[in-house]
Amino acid sequence: MRIGFGYDAHRLTPGRPLVLGGVEIPYPLGLRGHSDADVLTHALGDALLGAVAAGDLGRHFPDTDPAFKDISSLILLERIMAVVQSRGYQPVNVDITVVAEQPRLAPHIPRMIDNLAPILGLAPEDVSIKATSTEKMGFAGREEGIAAYAVVLVSAVG
Repeated sequence: MRIGFGYDAHRLTPGRPLVLGGVEIPYPLGLRGHSDADVLTHALGDALLGAVAAGDLGRHFPDTDPAFKDISSLILLERIMAVVQSRGYQPVNVDITVVAEQPRLAPHIPRMIDNLAPILGLAPEDVSIKATSTEKMGFAGREEGIAAYAVVLVSAVG
């Protein structure tokens, strides 16, 4: 068994959809980035790549490549899972924390889990997603951006 840890943060900006865990959340601001800027899925992807010592998101999907412009991070996660599986591993469980002052994310978490679990090959009860605020401290507390942390456990297959 191996563990991986991931982190991502993006700035909030007008004129972009807010996508977290593959769910578009109604909010006047979205996250700025080359892809859909889904920090939750990016942190998860980095954790998976780290668990199998396969580098990071930027190595696999550079923001200088137009092929990844506005791409869904769920597609990137599918590609990351192919890397994980090619190295002989399968996720056992994932635990993700999203740090955002606004909007309230709890109502959207079940759909996020429904999006991620099948891609990961996990049952929904093996995908934990939580949201927290920073009590108005730091960039997330000032509502300048959103961050996410993820940890994964993977097991060798066979």
